[in-house]
Amino acid sequence: MNVLLSGIVGSTAYGLAREGSDIDRLGIFAAPTERLHGLHAPKDSHVTTHPDRTLHEAAKWCRLALGGNPTVMELVWLPDDLYEVRTPLGDELIGIRASLLSARRVRDAYLGYATQQFKRLYERGDGSFSADTRKRTAKHARHLMRLCRQGYELYATGRLEIRVEDPQAYFDFGEQVARDGMAALPLLKEYEALFDTARSPLPEQPDEAPAEAWLRRVRRHFYTGGVDAA
Repeated sequence: MNVLLSGIVGSTAYGLAREGSDIDRLGIFAAPTERLHGLHAPKDSHVTTHPDRTLHEAAKWCRLALGGNPTVMELVWLPDDLYEVRTPLGDELIGIRASLLSARRVRDAYLGYATQQFKRLYERGDGSFSADTRKRTAKHARHLMRLCRQGYELYATGRLEIRVEDPQAYFDFGEQVARDGMAALPLLKEYEALFDTARSPLPEQPDEAPAEAWLRRVRRHFYTGGVDAA
């Protein structure tokens, strides 16, 4: 498989991993260009467990990133030491990461994901559930807090810091919400207000041209007819 870029994401990347935490990997691959022209398109995602790894085909990754998807976007903002595969085409993609961003899509995606996490917490009731459910609830609460903080930073500054400051604050928040799911609501409301009042340096719409040009270079590079314009 033609892997262009791959790295460690998730709790390890955020600085929130603890003993027993899974190590999650995310990457981008390029399908052979000739296979894209047949009756049956190749799979555009490959997901495995043990190890936990998700690989998206280059075009799918670009579409997700242009839509503001928080999970895929973090791949091009990782600290250098978390990359396991870097190629020249992968480095080119990192170089155009800012063009993938837009104010509206970042806000909608990050706040949308955070709201989904809150709904999961709310539906679990008053905290009188099993230890395993409490553990999952605390994890969802940490995700909610991270999505709010990272999303707002990206919206307000145009940059994404993957490693969180003060990891213990996330664990304390998770335990608080595990006792009472509604404890997450003030944080969510706070960040909704911050998004509403902030002036973002990001454009209203992403610039698709750099991603389109990059993808065409990928297609030329992996065309087996001999054209190589990487």
